[in-house]
Amino acid sequence: MSAPFDAYKDSYREAVESSIAFSGLNLEFFTERKVSHLLHLARTRLGPPSSLRVADVGCGVGLSDGALAPAVGELHGVDMARGALETAARDNPRVHYHHFDGDRLPFEDGALDLAFAINVFHHVPSQDRPRLVSEMARIVRRGGLVAIYEHNPLNPLTRLAVSRCAFDADAVLLGREELARLACAAGLEPIVESYIVFFPWRARLFSLIERALGWLPLGAQHCVAARKEATRGPTSR
Repeated sequence: MSAPFDAYKDSYREAVESSIAFSGLNLEFFTERKVSHLLHLARTRLGPPSSLRVADVGCGVGLSDGALAPAVGELHGVDMARGALETAARDNPRVHYHHFDGDRLPFEDGALDLAFAINVFHHVPSQDRPRLVSEMARIVRRGGLVAIYEHNPLNPLTRLAVSRCAFDADAVLLGREELARLACAAGLEPIVESYIVFFPWRARLFSLIERALGWLPLGAQHCVAARKEATRGPTSR
């Protein structure tokens, strides 16, 4: 999420593709799976995505935004890397991009329905993570959601991919429990804690099976979604 990512503003895709080449899958596959999960989450927890105002925190070069923008009402991307934002804005003219100073996200309190971060927090120093989650909580409305996606440190193939990625040299992976603790510390209520991306196929059947396997810590990625100021209820897993 930091400025050094400007060095990869024109080669981000190539760096990731190189790190996951052993899997036989491309970057689009993993992007599509997370976007699909996020849209399902939004649809079931917030309502029609086309009515939602959404922020991609740590958007980088905007790869997720290209798939997400047509489905949501309004999409904003924020990042500290100005060069990456320029690339994102060039590739996704429908998205509103903003520079993040690392302190305060550029939105008013309660301005959005959903704030999400995909594979961002493993680049954030541990002492700064609580503040970033608190900022994401601040910008969503009452009843809105904060969703954080991260690499699953329990999956050996995920760890291999991270070790092979040029810009992940500083990565410190977070487990699902740590993400849930960060959400709770920010005054949020975790309502979904799920492992995702189990199968290397796109068919809808496999997506349905994955939702039933969300409790199994073998997925390549995991997600914690937390609600702002809602009545506490049972947690989905």
